[in-house]
Amino acid sequence: MEEVLGRFKGSRGELIGILQAVQERLGYLPERAMLRIARFTKVPESQVFGVSSFYAQFRFKPVGRRRVMVCQGTACHVRGGAKILDEIEKRLKIRPGGTTPDLEYSLDTVACIGACALAPTIMINKDTFGRLTQKKVGDIFGGTPEKGGE
Repeated sequence: MEEVLGRFKGSRGELIGILQAVQERLGYLPERAMLRIARFTKVPESQVFGVSSFYAQFRFKPVGRRRVMVCQGTACHVRGGAKILDEIEKRLKIRPGGTTPDLEYSLDTVACIGACALAPTIMINKDTFGRLTQKKVGDIFGGTPEKGGE
């Protein structure tokens, strides 16, 4: 935290930039970090929490090392995107918005990845996987699918 905060003066106008920098460093905004930011910027804790909860870019729970984004755009939907999402949920045992207990994967849905010609598609971090089938999902994630999830 101190390394990140050292790049700032601590002014009220830097609040969003500080929140972004801390999240980039830690992967999310833990409560203790937001309390430290409030002291550093001399902004009331309630305002730091208010600003961070207003913007969708900020996360309050740790995310996995591998962020899985399943496209739900029209082309992916028409070509079986729902089955792909279902298969990933079974294999990772989490639902969209969730993270595996080992912090290896986080699962999200997105409106469009921009690879419609490869539908249905997913991204894992910066890697795109297209023309997916349930078998290909198994090849990517391994293991045996099981019912369940959070």
